Amino acid sequence: MIKHKKAVAVAALAAMCVAFAGCGSSSSNSGTKGDAKASNFDLSRATTGPNGETATPADSVKELTGADLEKAKTAGYKVAILHGGSSTWFKSMEQGIEAEAKKLGVDIVLTTSAEFDAAKQADQVETAMSKSPDAIVTLPVDPVSAAEAFRPAVQKGVKLLFVDNGIEGYKAGKEYVSIVTGDHFGMGRAAAELMADAIGDKGKIGYIFHDAQFYVTNNRDQYFKAVIEQEHPDIKIAAEAGFTSEGSTSEIANGMLTQHPDLDGIYVSWSAAATGVLDALRAAGNTTTKVVTHDLDATNDLQIAKGENLFGAAADKPYLEGQILLRLAVLSLMGKEAPAFVTVDPVKASKATLEQAWMDSLGQKPSAEIMSALAK
Repeated sequence: MIKHKKAVAVAALAAMCVAFAGCGSSSSNSGTKGDAKASNFDLSRATTGPNGETATPADSVKELTGADLEKAKTAGYKVAILHGGSSTWFKSMEQGIEAEAKKLGVDIVLTTSAEFDAAKQADQVETAMSKSPDAIVTLPVDPVSAAEAFRPAVQKGVKLLFVDNGIEGYKAGKEYVSIVTGDHFGMGRAAAELMADAIGDKGKIGYIFHDAQFYVTNNRDQYFKAVIEQEHPDIKIAAEAGFTSEGSTSEIANGMLTQHPDLDGIYVSWSAAATGVLDALRAAGNTTTKVVTHDLDATNDLQIAKGENLFGAAADKPYLEGQILLRLAVLSLMGKEAPAFVTVDPVKASKATLEQAWMDSLGQKPSAEIMSALAK
């Protein structure tokens, strides 16, 4: 999973991460928005951090063992979790943090959710500081205003660990320890592969991208488009449009379908934003146009299980990200070096892989309703 567009889009995008599983920074070093021409985009590039940091694979961050494990258990470290939102994605990440904390003897002194309200998150930083944490794990809601909001923690030497988003002007190894996130380019490629599977690698699609300077979504959108343009010559992007409010995607989809009633597929930046597209298709009685998006969602994923319009989704692994975040916090507190930017591999969820995708991404099975639909 996340929202804002510097200061202006915070309110408009607040709902984004309610179901968003990978969200990111809008720093000045963010990638190009998803409407950029992608035919010349270098597909050999790896996902880099908001300040150009080289990605460290998650499996390189080993579990603590031996003397390090014993030292961690006896240190009595205290950690506060300041969530950006309260979706299934955040709950899964929290469960990963808690599981790792139990292994390492870490005390979780506070868990909050800002509900993508930057002012609320600033207040929660103050509350967290009253608990004297050694580290804070958080997703900064607004990477611009967060610089001031988290300043008291920086000044007190509290270790900051970020999921997805960085903070404007903050540097790894100085103001914060690490960012842990999904492999954005890998997720873009996975979504492109799902689209090719959905429409038989041939046809016309609509492309609905996040029209804001926003690190994670920009990377995912642009890489999807580049892979389609460069590696799937028989798939044509017949219509494209951007959005900032996920509530506008139904109108966008209606416009696309009016101009191109024969669209074979539609790509949308994330699952909650895809809801409007799915509503538009349902209202039009369209059962053939396939939708591909990012992030797992208990409501929308029922369509995947039933073989309806939503064909599939690319997702990251918030449970694993939570484990890695807590592990890096402890390593840093022990004076050990921690990688600045860590990425986890994506998963691809279609009807054939949905159950396993939920296990790999969220650490749990889908709902009973989804499991029942998969069995039919």
